[in-house]
Amino acid sequence: MVQPFRLLIVEDDEDILLSFNEFFSALPQYEVETATNGLDALKILKQGSKDFHALITDLVMPNISGVGLITITRKLSPDTRIIAITGWGDHPGALASEAAADMVLNKPIDLFEIERFLMKLLTNPKSTRQDEK
Repeated sequence: MVQPFRLLIVEDDEDILLSFNEFFSALPQYEVETATNGLDALKILKQGSKDFHALITDLVMPNISGVGLITITRKLSPDTRIIAITGWGDHPGALASEAAADMVLNKPIDLFEIERFLMKLLTNPKSTRQDEK
């Protein structure tokens, strides 16, 4: 049996987080953990008992921003694929790109679309959103 991809989803809007968790948890190729802010996500990442294949994070959150979380994740786990999501226009997206997110998507998010992008990132290490254009 193929091991599922380990996915950490970080979103401070609990309704959005629940939707993401239900969607990805229903797919057999993912094992999902969630956090409602960057600080809780960082604690999960630093536990180190489990490496994550991918991180999906909101950019604007309390405690530690998504940009901060991306930067720290890159240092702790350089191979983790990262998708940043934002509802705040281009400025946070530019920061996420600068922090080395593999992809930045604007809200509202189509869950099927993000799963397609995520699978492409996970199965093709050189893939980025720019490849979609």
